Amino acid sequence: MMKFKSKRFGIRFGFGKRTNNKGTQQDQQQKGCGNNNNNNSSCCHNDIKWELRPGGMLVQKRQESIGEDMISIRVSTFANFHDLSIEATSTFGELKMVLSLLTGLEPKQQRLLFKGKEREDDEYLHMVGVGEKDKVLLLEDPAFKEKKLLDLNNISTSCPTIIV
Repeated sequence: MMKFKSKRFGIRFGFGKRTNNKGTQQDQQQKGCGNNNNNNSSCCHNDIKWELRPGGMLVQKRQESIGEDMISIRVSTFANFHDLSIEATSTFGELKMVLSLLTGLEPKQQRLLFKGKEREDDEYLHMVGVGEKDKVLLLEDPAFKEKKLLDLNNISTSCPTIIV
């Protein structure tokens, strides 16, 4: 038993006859080339570039322009705040590294909260929804804070006081 393919299927997938090297007029219209009444008009076919997103989805790569992927965010603590610009595709771990230079807290001692939830170091800013002029809360990890207080108490009790 033989299976026959339709002529339309054959033309679309390269099995049928072509009138020229650009394909048939129907093929060009399907590709979005528009009206080809002019002999001088040509269809520009750009190669599609693909990228793999952190979630594992394969998507068409966006047009990259200078400065568009930088966002400015406000990181606030209880005492003060810091305005800084960072790439939207950065992770919260990279943000912690930048904040360690500004605050003096090691990245392990920092806890970053966005929209009321603590964020992990491997989460991406743009995937969570951090945008232009958004606020991120920086807290010191209570375990490290308690350890620092205990170390200060040990230093003060281990040093004898000399009264004259």
